[in-house]
This record gives sequence, C-alpha cells and structure tokens, in this order.
Amino acid sequence: MTALFAMLLVAQAALAQTAATAPAAGAPRETPPEAGPPKDFRLPAAHKLTLDNGLAVTFVQYGSTPKAMVALEVRAGNVDEAPNQVWLADLTGDMLVEGTRTRSAAQIAEQSANMGGSVNVAVSSDLAEISADVLRESTAEAVRLVADVIRNPSFPEQDFARRRADRLRQLAIARAQPRALATEKFLAVLYPEHPYGRYLPKQEDLKALTVEQARSFHEKNYSAARSHLYVVGQFDEKQVEAAVREAFSDWKKGTPAPDAKPSPRAQRAVYLVDRPGAVQSTLYVGMPVAADPSSPDYVKLVVTNTLLGGSFMSRITSNIREQKGYTYSPSSQVSTRRRDAYWAEIADVTTKDTGASLKEIFAEISRLQKEPPTPEELKGIARYAGGIFVLQNSSRRGIVNQLRFVDLNGLPDDYLSTYVQRVNAVTPQDVQQMAAKYIQDGRAAIVVVGDLKVVKDQVTTYGTIAD
Repeated sequence: MTALFAMLLVAQAALAQTAATAPAAGAPRETPPEAGPPKDFRLPAAHKLTLDNGLAVTFVQYGSTPKAMVALEVRAGNVDEAPNQVWLADLTGDMLVEGTRTRSAAQIAEQSANMGGSVNVAVSSDLAEISADVLRESTAEAVRLVADVIRNPSFPEQDFARRRADRLRQLAIARAQPRALATEKFLAVLYPEHPYGRYLPKQEDLKALTVEQARSFHEKNYSAARSHLYVVGQFDEKQVEAAVREAFSDWKKGTPAPDAKPSPRAQRAVYLVDRPGAVQSTLYVGMPVAADPSSPDYVKLVVTNTLLGGSFMSRITSNIREQKGYTYSPSSQVSTRRRDAYWAEIADVTTKDTGASLKEIFAEISRLQKEPPTPEELKGIARYAGGIFVLQNSSRRGIVNQLRFVDLNGLPDDYLSTYVQRVNAVTPQDVQQMAAKYIQDGRAAIVVVGDLKVVKDQVTTYGTIAD
C-alpha cells in the first residue's frame, strides 16, 4: 500500500466519523472503524543557496520517480499592475513562451517535450511561475531553458495581438459566469484601494494594453532579487547547481519586490448584482481576517474553517446542502495572499431560498461562536485536515507549492514538519475563540448575484443595500 493511498484512507475514514447519514431501512447502523492519526509530514533535507545577484535557490531530493520539477517563482503578479492595466501581468506571462532571442515558441515546446515535459507559466496575485517537470537526466537542461525563457523573451508583436484576443475571450466568458461576478464584487468591496481588489479588467482597458507595456512590465519586475528557484525530485545535484550558476549568475539583480500591505475594508452590507431570470443566486459572504499565514492563529483558523464550511461534512454544508437542500456544493475558505487573508463562504443556492440560505449561514457562525464543538467532532475534522495536508505534499508539484507558500509568507523552516502537530493540538475552545475573534458576521460583506426582483426583499434584513 502506498503512503499516498494510505493517507487517502485516513482522510476518508476521518470524514466518515463526522458523518450523520441515516442507515438503509431495516439495516443495522454500523460504526466505521477508528481512523488512525495522520503521520507528521517530513520534508527531505533541503539544500539552499543564494547567488551573488540575490537569486534564492532550493534543492530537494524527493520521491523515487526519475523526474524533477524546475520552478522559478518571481514576485511579479497582479499586485504590480496599475489600475488600468489589470491582466498585464498575465499577458506578460503568456508572452514568455512565445519565443526568446535564440528560440522560437516552437523550439521551446519541442525542446521541453524532448525532456519529457513542457514549459508552463502561471500568474497569481503575488507571483509569476515558470516551471518544467522533466526527466531526471534533463534537469540541468531544463534549468537552462527556464533561464532563457525568463531572461530573454522576444515579445513578438503578432503573438501579443493573438494572446490579447485570447484574454478578451476569457474576459467575455468570465463576465457571463455568476461566480466570477461575485468574486469581482467581493474583492472590490474588501480592497477598494489595492490591487487585490481588481479581479477582472474593463474590456476597453484590456484592449488598450500593448506589447511595449508588457516589455516594460517584464523589465521592471523580473529580476534575480525578486526570484526563487526550486528544483524538486530526482536529479544530479552537482550538475544542476552548475547549470544554475551558469544560467543565472549574470542575471540582473534588480530591486526587491515592494511590500504593499493592504488595508481591507470591513463593514456589514449587502451588494447586489442583477442577473434577470437566474434560477440560482450566487452568494459570497465574508470578511478580512487579521490572521495571515504568519500569524500564530492561522492554523487554528484553518481548522475552524474546515469544521464550519471548508469540508464536505462541515456544518454549513450539512445544513444548507444535506438538511435543507438549498444548494449542491457550498464551501468556505481562508484565502491568503502575502500578508493578507480573508474568510468567505461561497454557495450557489436556489433563488427562492436566497434569504433562507443567508439565515442558516449566519446561524452556524453564531452557534460556533457561542458553543465549542465536541471533542469527537473536532477529532474527525483535525484528522481530515491533517490527512489532506499530507496528501497535498505527496508530489513534486505539491512540495514546490508548499515551499513557495513558506517563503512567500516568511514562515519558519519547521512550518511544514510541525503543521500536523499544530492541527492536532487545536482544542474545541480554540475553535470557538477563532470563530468569535475572526469570523465576525457583523463585519461581513454579503454579495448576491441573482435575479434582483426576486431576491432583493429576501436579503434586505441582512444589511444595508450598498452599491
């Protein structure tokens, strides 16, 4: 039995312990077997170094499959965009694989395919990532390819026009999706004066973006001092380190990334986005929380969220899905960015039950604030949360994601190895305190995307209707 499969069984058994499903008619109710506690996660020893130009490098020998992931993380995300340049970071990332000074886009794709992988670019609020998952013997070559892609993009104008057209189509699709509209409004309400509050661009602003602006964004934000290279998997470390020094030592140092900590707004109000004739309402209910990943309360808050709405057998899910039938797949989250976090419950509910769904969400928050969970309920949730954490670290990609999370948020070296211990140390009283301290429904922004003529009267009692 593999470790991954064993941990999956632990997580499933932990969930089963918290379930309250009725037995079939006439059949005796069976008690599921006791789930064992998840084992602590142990990250293999990391070899870290920093080049003279400020580039941080982390090597981790991991797994038995003869492959390695090369991932370069650059502090150059949407947070660095001007107000009228939303998605410029994404377009800049798109252009990185459209050719370099010495390679065409086709040559980049062909070379990476010959190494058993592909070069991929992903852009988020805080970071741009250029990665390749390749065969063991190609790791050093992948390092050199990633370096060329990140350092020497050619920005061909004809390809920029095509990429911008692709983004315009994506924008049109997003504006037809209620979840995207709800997210856009929610973030704009929480972060009215910060880039974190800009989720979708205006069509005219996106059309106006130019290849010169993408070049300028790259020149300003992509540099060694803002970057961290991770190599995780099976690889010849001496050979790969030589390739890193050869490919990156003369990269410009640049300046460290600015640290623009947001000041999110928190006040109870209802924000309506009209979708005439919609048979469902999309709810986005949440508030900023002063417990980003660097806070001592963060893990406690994550466990609290898992119990309240962040797992299939959570209280809100059981209430509005299983008991009431208002929705199919509600969920809550503690969403984080650098030095920032918010809590939110998200659900698509039947239009006629919009107000009733809000009532039950707030009732579950209030119940947890007033009364701690039983030790038995929390035990199952903690084992689930610990098991999921270990599962998330059971791949090269998972290890890179966790290392990136630790470094972005300035967390201690033992953060990953002690995570499961800290999850299991959370008490029922901790959960009650976290709910009262952070999930303050009196500060909740309530976004409703739905048929205004049907839902408006249902939601007016939950807060002032705001623009």
